[in-house]
Amino acid sequence: MADSLRVELVAADRLVWSGEAQRVIARTTEGDVGILPNHAPMLAVTVDGVVDVLTTDGETWVAAVDAGFLSVAHNRVSILSERAEMSHEIDLEKARKDLERAKASGANEDEASEAVRQAEARIRAAERAS
Repeated sequence: MADSLRVELVAADRLVWSGEAQRVIARTTEGDVGILPNHAPMLAVTVDGVVDVLTTDGETWVAAVDAGFLSVAHNRVSILSERAEMSHEIDLEKARKDLERAKASGANEDEASEAVRQAEARIRAAERAS
């Protein structure tokens, strides 16, 4: 019986984080999902939000991700999204300004609400890690 998960967080342009973990928490279209070793296989659609990884060393890594996919099989977790950013890479003040700009935007409603969700996820990730 395995006691860890092999996790890969992948953006369209790069591998964002990879390592061994005790647990992963991610937001899907059905709500938050927690994944522990020996989790049943699953495939889910993720939404803009935060991914929280507790490593086998006891460190917590947090990332802001765009919508994408999450796959779990044989103690391997793959999270694929168009964009993903580790919390320590996020400029919190810039993220807050991006949120205000998105809220005030006169862009079409779908684009504006997507920009708001992305900015909110970046802020949550940065705040959770600090």
